Amino acid sequence: MLLDVRDLHIEFRTRDGVARAVNGVDYGVEEGRTLAVLGESGSGKSVTAQAVMGILDSPPGRITRGEIRFQGRDLLTLSEKERRAVRGPGMAMIFQDALSALNPVLSVGEQLGEMFTVHRGMRRKEARTRAVELMERVGIPGAEERVRQYPHQFSGGMRQRIMIAMALSLEPSLIIADEPTTALDVTVQAQVMELLAELQRELGMGMVLITHDLGVVADVADRIAVMYAGRIVETAPVHDIYRAPAHPYTRGLLESIPRLDQKGRELYAIKGLPPNPAAVPPGCAFHPRCPLARAVCRTDEPPLYEVTAGRGSACHFWRETLALAREPSGERPPPGAGEPPAPGTGTAPGSAPGSEPPAPGSGDDGDGDRGRSDG
Repeated sequence: MLLDVRDLHIEFRTRDGVARAVNGVDYGVEEGRTLAVLGESGSGKSVTAQAVMGILDSPPGRITRGEIRFQGRDLLTLSEKERRAVRGPGMAMIFQDALSALNPVLSVGEQLGEMFTVHRGMRRKEARTRAVELMERVGIPGAEERVRQYPHQFSGGMRQRIMIAMALSLEPSLIIADEPTTALDVTVQAQVMELLAELQRELGMGMVLITHDLGVVADVADRIAVMYAGRIVETAPVHDIYRAPAHPYTRGLLESIPRLDQKGRELYAIKGLPPNPAAVPPGCAFHPRCPLARAVCRTDEPPLYEVTAGRGSACHFWRETLALAREPSGERPPPGAGEPPAPGTGTAPGSAPGSEPPAPGSGDDGDGDRGRSDG
């Protein structure tokens, strides 16, 4: 495993109290594979990435528990000097706002060349030559002339290509792409994602793709981890997620994608708003917005149940969610269509048909069905 994140907890101290931004996140990335981390703003996906990179603002952010293993080393035990040695040659990050991430008073050639003068000890002339080569590699035309230009002289798509060039300059083993297509038009989004996929295949890198848009991951990712309120609520191979989601939140995200074959159908939106990280509701954090929520969801936080090998869902009623997706009509019905089974008539994870999920304090927390599901 190239990257292995285990039981990661991150909190922020705010005026409203302690905001638990990340609550027990587990995920892994293998060499040459792509994990898409999907979720709404505030779900904790970017904070997790910042912790992996070692660039979490501290204070106010603080890692309270967990491990982040990269190539077998626990990064949380390293000094800042040792972490800096990992960034660049080992792992690199592509930020979502290229204009803010790039230095406005330095030419792009100087910024790209700095990667080689600082990390490789090259002379400036040689570093500039490498900068031109990188710009050509990521598809920037006229690189020999444009290497002297400044970030504001490039379009949004070209600036993002420069960010990709900087991230790839030292040929890292892992790329973390944080919303790399934000604010780009659809055509440019496709070009940027195609470029990332092509370079990943060429260099054999692992990649963590952070996004809120299911539409950009279908052709790029191998696995998806869906985050909500600081937790991973579903993880599975990408095609399993699209074919039959096992968590109501994932299902809601899929139903929110406009479809050309459903003319006249009102566009679906998940009701309500994500919870305040400083005041996450008890039980399942999604229950106030969930069409399948029952009493147990308001009191018992679901573990990540093992749906199948390599697939997990943090939903007490994942079987019912799968059944809705697999109805013989061939279409996913809109979330909330039909009432959930009455208590005692459904099949809950880890229980026999017709039984309710274990009551709080019963001693049975469903661990028999629980397993590592991130592959």
